[in-house]
Amino acid sequence: MLSFYERYGLLNMKEFYTIDVAGIKRDLPLCRLTDELYIGAFVIFGDVELTEVSAKALLEKAPDFDIMVTAESKGIPLAHEMARQSGKNTYILARKAPKLYMKNVIKTEVKSITTSKVQTLYIDQSDVDKMNGKRVLIVDDVISTGESLHALEALVERSGGTIVGRMAILAEGDAIGRPDITYVQKLPLFDKNGDPIQ
Repeated sequence: MLSFYERYGLLNMKEFYTIDVAGIKRDLPLCRLTDELYIGAFVIFGDVELTEVSAKALLEKAPDFDIMVTAESKGIPLAHEMARQSGKNTYILARKAPKLYMKNVIKTEVKSITTSKVQTLYIDQSDVDKMNGKRVLIVDDVISTGESLHALEALVERSGGTIVGRMAILAEGDAIGRPDITYVQKLPLFDKNGDPIQ
């Protein structure tokens, strides 16, 4: 019986990409999006050291802000650590589903590169109140197509907040060239051999 790599002619394909984020190296597994396109899987869940250094590196570049917002779920550890290190003590989480405690819910839709279907992000009146008239910093672990970013921007604008920055640990694909995004490191896309696409 042929292995996955033999069956699809991927015997010489690289399986990992080593990235350096603020002096911390990690091997990212390469994951198939299409037959010709792969991405490096960057996950900060459970990686305290990486989360701490990434938050510090972003805060060193951050503009003055009153509150941060991120999308559920991979941005949570980053927003938490940035709030802790900055002394802001709070942040807003756009949820993937409304919760019983949420009142006067508003929503927006998003199609991310790492999910197979359209998702919806939700905030409630207390989140709106926290952002209204405030300087809001949008943070996420990775910005790629910008779809999640666009959804968060819509929620901030509907809440009466002013977006003062858009930050991520990594910028991937088209996001690398965007002047409105601040990030710590670039993450390339990869071809079917696991080589970075320039």
